[in-house]
Amino acid sequence: MKIVDRGVVVEGGGEEDQRSCAFAGVCALPGGRWVCGFRAAPTKAATAGQQAMVSWSDDEGATWSSPAAPFEPPALEGRQGSFRGVYPTSVGAGRLLASIMWVDVSDPALPFFNEQTEGLLDTRVFHAWSADGGATWTRPQPMDTSPFDVPTPLTGPALVLPDGELACQFELNKHYYDTSVWRHSSVLMFSKDGGRSWPEHSIVSHDPANRFFWWDQRPGVLEDGRILVPFWTYDNQAATYLNIHARESLDRGRTWSPLWDTGVPGQPAQPVSLADGRVAMVYVDRTAEPVIKVRVSGDHGRSWPAETELVISQPASASQTWNKGSMQDAWAEMGKFSLGLPATARLGDGDVLVVYYNGPATDLTSIEWVRLRA
Repeated sequence: MKIVDRGVVVEGGGEEDQRSCAFAGVCALPGGRWVCGFRAAPTKAATAGQQAMVSWSDDEGATWSSPAAPFEPPALEGRQGSFRGVYPTSVGAGRLLASIMWVDVSDPALPFFNEQTEGLLDTRVFHAWSADGGATWTRPQPMDTSPFDVPTPLTGPALVLPDGELACQFELNKHYYDTSVWRHSSVLMFSKDGGRSWPEHSIVSHDPANRFFWWDQRPGVLEDGRILVPFWTYDNQAATYLNIHARESLDRGRTWSPLWDTGVPGQPAQPVSLADGRVAMVYVDRTAEPVIKVRVSGDHGRSWPAETELVISQPASASQTWNKGSMQDAWAEMGKFSLGLPATARLGDGDVLVVYYNGPATDLTSIEWVRLRA
């Protein structure tokens, strides 16, 4: 693959409450508009003051609309919340579905992650719809994630399956002060009525022994209909990251293949089908200095030859990876990253659009984009 264009969606630091721009999602509409959602905040660790923002480009990234915060976070059960991220999905004819992550900020002094219990602030999923390419949106509505009565942080945008069904992706954490063992799972929930109800689900990853955390699921619907899901893989016993692992579903996410080791280190983005039938996977490699790369697979994601590797972004920064001894160390390490979380979308001509956050410091990051061509 090769880089054919690149630019910036929004510069971090332009406004005091938007110094930290991160956690981006992106989609491309049939008419050519690119829509990017991201989280803006005064600092990366902030919960109070964070906003879910949207910007779009109608000229293939040359210019972007002024970032807007179109979603008003409601109070739930008397607790004020904020929106931590927004992930747009094109659902046809200029229509968009936004998956939005709500976080309880009724006590703004509390950090998102409780280091003592490994619990999260209450985290819920909301959805909003746009019929005009993201210019206006419906009021966000809470998603019923039953039977999961725990924090459910989003891991990316809703998927449009081959039959038009929608799938919403999230993880299972535990309540903030819950002292029981955190048992991680990745989940897909399915809607056959355009997102009005989500009555069915499948468990995409879960280790009964609780040793391996297959974090940050990044499901992608490939051209042949299969769902390929790579995971940022953490060994909870050894307190270290392993290679990206993956699995696939051939029946619209209802059942899953055994996991396999991709041989690629790092944190993946959603895989994307290329015009020639191969699959591209963008990922962050933090084995040394943090680097965003892409590799290509010709066997549905089973292998990713090193000779296909291309560096997308390599800032001049030192390693941001620590020697870890616990889950608390892993979360503290994540909180210091100043490059990461790439998201992808396939463009109408078969090119791949990538967005990610990048900056000179943890609390000063922008959203950047790159266009890739096979």
